[in-house]
Amino acid sequence: MKLGLGLYRHMLTPDYFAFARQAGCTHVVVHLVDYFNEGDSNPRGNQPTGGKNRLWGIAGDPEKQWTLESLKTIRGQIEAAGLRWEAIENLDPAHWHDILLDGPKRPQQIENVKTLIRHMGETGIPVLGYNFSIAGVSGRVKGPWGRGGAVTVGMDGPAEDPIPNGSVWNMIYDPRAEPGFVPTITSDELWDRLSRFLDDVLPEAEKAGVRLAAHPDDPPLPVVRQQPRLVYQPFMYQWLLDLAPSQSNALELCVGTLAEMTEGDIYDAIDRYSKQQKIAYLHLRNVTGKVPNYRETFIDEGDVDMTRVLSILQRNGFEGVVIPDHTPQMTCSAAWHAGMAHTLGYVAGVLATLKTIGQKR
Repeated sequence: MKLGLGLYRHMLTPDYFAFARQAGCTHVVVHLVDYFNEGDSNPRGNQPTGGKNRLWGIAGDPEKQWTLESLKTIRGQIEAAGLRWEAIENLDPAHWHDILLDGPKRPQQIENVKTLIRHMGETGIPVLGYNFSIAGVSGRVKGPWGRGGAVTVGMDGPAEDPIPNGSVWNMIYDPRAEPGFVPTITSDELWDRLSRFLDDVLPEAEKAGVRLAAHPDDPPLPVVRQQPRLVYQPFMYQWLLDLAPSQSNALELCVGTLAEMTEGDIYDAIDRYSKQQKIAYLHLRNVTGKVPNYRETFIDEGDVDMTRVLSILQRNGFEGVVIPDHTPQMTCSAAWHAGMAHTLGYVAGVLATLKTIGQKR
């Protein structure tokens, strides 16, 4: 297994790259979406939270696709710092809102996604993480709930407000949209939209040598903001894999989201999907509780035994990248850095111990 760090767009700087190397990381996962753009409740030193039923910010420019030149420039900066670019995490709502909503721009946006996948293949970025969701990550609240009063996030009941027109995936793609709300669809309709998406783009991904890695729904509830969800129980990941059998149809397995689910055994799920070699990369995050009431915690204090998780992955030959997705904010002038350093140090220690045990056998 390889230790990595997820970086938001505004963190693609020499200082953050140096921090990753100093913390022992060899790889990075990059968010090219600017979730914080014009958002009034998303401090850039933390994960995007918004509010219980508030949107994050304004999506990117729909006329500006992530170009081959821009990807190669970023890759050069990452490699100059001694790191490798493992994945792009998430598509910009501006680039695929009508794929999610089955709107009139869907054909054009499918071609845009294919172009991005080709660019990734040419740049040597092996994984595209995505979350096929209309509501996106919604319903988070934050407070001093971590050990020692560290600020962390969680959920206090379901997120039920409808989604305003011109919005999807918790961001605004059309500030001039007509008043009203996104019509509620059925679960079958959402699965059909995912199936068509995979049918359209997987052949391009296979040719480019890029794996599409699906994130489970966070929070994992059947319905969020009056819209259905796809993967809100562990077994539903298998539905997604069976929908389009392909080496390029893979999982962005999020331990924290699995832990929030109300059914199944998290260790059995990790064993099942790692045995299939279907995990493209892994999010490590600990939590206490289940949806719709949970709290994110420090890596060593939640409900999940992280040593057991990493042991299962090692036993099944997982050789991909492991990153923390979120951490509590520690009380200091560099809250994000401190939280990440704590998590990375913990994970690095467990990996080193497992490696030593494996060599002795």
